[in-house]
Amino acid sequence: MVQQVRPAQLAQWLESVHPHGEPVVLDVREPHELQLASVKANGFSLQTIPMGVLPVRISELSSSQPVACLCHHGGRSMQVAHYLKSRGFEHVANIAGGINAWSAELDPTIARY
Repeated sequence: MVQQVRPAQLAQWLESVHPHGEPVVLDVREPHELQLASVKANGFSLQTIPMGVLPVRISELSSSQPVACLCHHGGRSMQVAHYLKSRGFEHVANIAGGINAWSAELDPTIARY
């Protein structure tokens, strides 16, 4: 099962999984979406791999690292989180509500689209 984490709960999740390695927020949105709005790494590393190319770029991630998946509203990132779990990633979460919720809960300077 993939854990659902609201943006406001992300810091707590990152802290809980930090003993397993440096946490990664994996933004799976398309490049044009990243130009509209993006998060800044704070307590995690930020990696961007669009959902459609993840299967060929999965080697850029370590299955031992905790990964929290992010997209626009949480649908694509949930699919990616399930995909990572099926590939042996142990510590995976979906950021529920995506960057839209991130803007509403954590950083209103992030554009909503």
